[in-house]
Amino acid sequence: MKSSEPKNKIHTKYPIVLVHGIALKDIAFFKAFGRIEKVLRSNGCKVFTAKTDGFGTIENNATQLKIFTEKIIATENCDKVNIIAHSKGGLDAVHMISKLDMTGYVASLTTLCTPHKGSPIATKLLRLPKPIVKFIAFWVNLWYRIFGDKHPNALEVCKQLKLHDDSEYLTDINGVYCQSYSTTLEKSRDDFIMGIPLYFSKHAEAKPSDGLVSAESAMFGEYKGDCIDSSVSHSEIVDFMVRKSKKDRIYSFYLQLCEELAQKGF
Repeated sequence: MKSSEPKNKIHTKYPIVLVHGIALKDIAFFKAFGRIEKVLRSNGCKVFTAKTDGFGTIENNATQLKIFTEKIIATENCDKVNIIAHSKGGLDAVHMISKLDMTGYVASLTTLCTPHKGSPIATKLLRLPKPIVKFIAFWVNLWYRIFGDKHPNALEVCKQLKLHDDSEYLTDINGVYCQSYSTTLEKSRDDFIMGIPLYFSKHAEAKPSDGLVSAESAMFGEYKGDCIDSSVSHSEIVDFMVRKSKKDRIYSFYLQLCEELAQKGF
């Protein structure tokens, strides 16, 4: 998908709700979506970033997302929202919509690099000796409580993200426009943060990957392919540690995405 700056301000019918995945969340001056929310706002979008746990389970975060969404609908006096969800945030959103009676309150759901069929990295971590897995989970939970998580559960999250082939919502959710995108990290040196997980991902499954999630796992609803037609990692697509040469293309993708939602009447 080739992106371009919109010529005019973007005005979607419904507010945009950005939903983050695991680990990355708004903490003090750190933003889960970097400058993306600011860029969208400056171009006319009404946008909010959901406040969910960084390491909460799908069920836990879906409940938090429902409360946040209902608050936006009430304060903005609107009927629905458009959700753009990254990584596990897409799973949280799907659960909220389909299991928590929120179908009538979501106009569209766009998932970015979401592991709808799981991630090989989660599967590999669970194969470590149980004492090591529990030790890591304990410290992750402790730190994320400090960072504001209400119910962190890193071990259960890892189990929920292991590779599987039994998702019941890979095609669509009735009444909600669903689409998905992936990214591809071509070489480990293209992003030093995702380079290591990319190495293990390639050995676990020989499929194009963003470092954590394969393109096949990211497919959901109307699959649109890669967000950007160049090497971009799982974390770079949410403006985390991105080289300047990639930033404008990433921002342009989000702007074009919102412009297309507006054109569809969302």
